[in-house]
Formats: sequence, C-alpha cells, structure tokens
Amino acid sequence: MEHALSPAALSELRHPRPYPAVSVLTPTHRREPENAQDPVRLRNVVAEAKRQLEADPAVTRERRADVVRHLDRALAEVDLAHAEDGLVIFAAPGEHQVWSLARAVPERVVLSDTFLTRNLVSARAAERPFWVLSLAAHRVTLWSGGADRVTEAVEGPFPLVRSMDNFDAERRERIGDVPSTFRDEDTRHFLREADAAMAAVLRARPRPLYATGEQAALSLLTEFGGVAGDAVHVPHGGLADGTGEAVWQAVRPMVAAEARRAAADAVQELESARGRKAYAAGVDELWRGARDGRVRLLVVEENYRVTVRDDAGDHLIPAEQGDLDAREDIVDEIVEQCLETGAEVRFVPDGALGDAPGVAGVLRY
Repeated sequence: MEHALSPAALSELRHPRPYPAVSVLTPTHRREPENAQDPVRLRNVVAEAKRQLEADPAVTRERRADVVRHLDRALAEVDLAHAEDGLVIFAAPGEHQVWSLARAVPERVVLSDTFLTRNLVSARAAERPFWVLSLAAHRVTLWSGGADRVTEAVEGPFPLVRSMDNFDAERRERIGDVPSTFRDEDTRHFLREADAAMAAVLRARPRPLYATGEQAALSLLTEFGGVAGDAVHVPHGGLADGTGEAVWQAVRPMVAAEARRAAADAVQELESARGRKAYAAGVDELWRGARDGRVRLLVVEENYRVTVRDDAGDHLIPAEQGDLDAREDIVDEIVEQCLETGAEVRFVPDGALGDAPGVAGVLRY
C-alpha cells in the first residue's frame, strides 16, 4: 500500500485513463473493535465496483475482465493490519494502485475517465508531511514523517553511507590522533555532501526539516550554512541506524510544538482578516470562494466533515448521507480546489476555530 503522495505521483494520477477508471473508497480503522468491520466492508465495496462494471453497457467484456483482475490484485495487496483512517483503490485497464490515508474518506465507487484524487490531496494536506535527517559519522539517513509515523525514505542518494575501514573514533580520541570525530576533515566533507543532497530533496519536495544527531554533528550543519543548518535541531544520536519508531519518538515533541504554533498563527490570521473584511466561513461561502479562486488561506478543523447537496443554484444545503446527489466529501473538494488555485491550506485541532463552523478562510479580495 502507498502512503506518501508526492506532487509527481499526484500529477500522474490525474492523467486521463481509458474508460473505466475505477475509484473505490472506504473508511478504515486503526484499532479494535472498530477495525473488525473493515474486511467485510472492503469486500462489499469492491463487489459493488464489480457490479457497476457489469451493469455499464459502455464497458466491453474484455476491458471489464481486465479491470476486475486489477481490482482483485489490489484487494490482495491491502494490509488492514496497518490500516489508517481511509483506503483508496484505483483500477483501470492495465493498472491498479492502493493508497492508505491518514484521513477518513466516504464509502463510494466512481467510474470515470480519471481517478478521484480529491481525498488523497486533502489527506496529504492534513498530514503536514516533514523530513528528518539523521546524522552519524558513517551514515546519514532520510526519513519521511507524517501525522503519526516516520518511515525511511529512499530519496536521491539517501541513505548516504561512508566507508569506515579501520576507523575507531573513540580509540583515536583516546590516543590523541584526532580531537573529535566531527572535526575530522573526511567526516566534515561527508556531512557537507549530505547537506547538499538534502537541498536537492527540498527543492523537489519542500517540507519542514528536522535534523537529529550528536550536538557536534548538528553544530557542523550550522557552520556550513546550508539548508540543514536551518532545520529544527534535535540533539539525539544513534538514529541514523535506528528505527522509524525511534526517530518518531525523538522528533514527536518538536512536531507537536510546531503544529500548535502553526494552528495559533492560522487563527490569528483569521482574526486579522475579520477586521479587513477578508474573512469567510462555512462550506457554502468557501465553496463559492474556492471556485472563483478568491481564497488565499483555508483553515480546516482536522475532523470536520459535512454532507451537503447543491440546490441547483449557487448554494449548498445540508443533506443526509445517502441522499440523492449528496456530496459527502465537500470539505475535501474545497481543499483540493483551493490548492489548485494556489491557496495555502492548514489543518488545526477540532474546536480551534471557535464559532466558525469547522472551516474558515482569508480571501484575496
């Protein structure tokens, strides 16, 4: 299952496909007892996708068999033991993909000539992805972080590994050969290479960056004056050879503090916009603002969901799940549209917006 959605992957997913491109979405659960329902629910929604394929006269028998085969392969790849909050399966002639999301999705099946990507886009924005660069004299490892996990990233030249033949830094320090591992010229050159490689990664996929390592290694980054010197430094050695869980526990307090700061800044920007009459709130107003490209900053409470339907005019009205023409993922639609028009999107804890109904924004005009 895929977790990390890069801009390049999203762009590729949005390309038109030969009809039918099937999108299957279903909520999943991380813990018992809720996750007991996930296998049955998943099989049922995939069965519904097959039923729709069978009933669609525009789908030839050969193409239907091809897509069904890929749905079955996708189903076999799902690992519900590591489920998050949502699951998306894409299947089209000749291909399939499975995405695990750290954000809930509505249960639905869509047949079209493109995949339904809005839920992936919203989940990626909500996850607030970040990088962690873990430094050691012999190895530099890059980690990709999200809402509640860190996994090793094979990105560019990472992990960087240096040959350490006959190298015993502790012994050399004891006998006076070198004053410090990180003052050794070869080690400095190695970490400088890591800093340059990290700069390339950030140019391609910009995210907040945390750096872990012994204090001497982190001090070198500051001395170099490169991108890693501007990272949030976490003095914790041994993580270049560590596990994702160990890295996550080391950076978790810093990530949480940054999230609190970002949420407070977002709320302050909204309050400032009220005084300038550039403030908007609620899905109806922001849906229209997003379509017109007027939203500069969108702020969404993390678990805010609302089901609406279009009243055939310029407004959305509340609806029940399952209602005819109900739009269960209108918040994700708004997020995707805002990102498409260059707006910044921030997710904040539930209740952070006070009297605003779950979503608010700052308008450009």
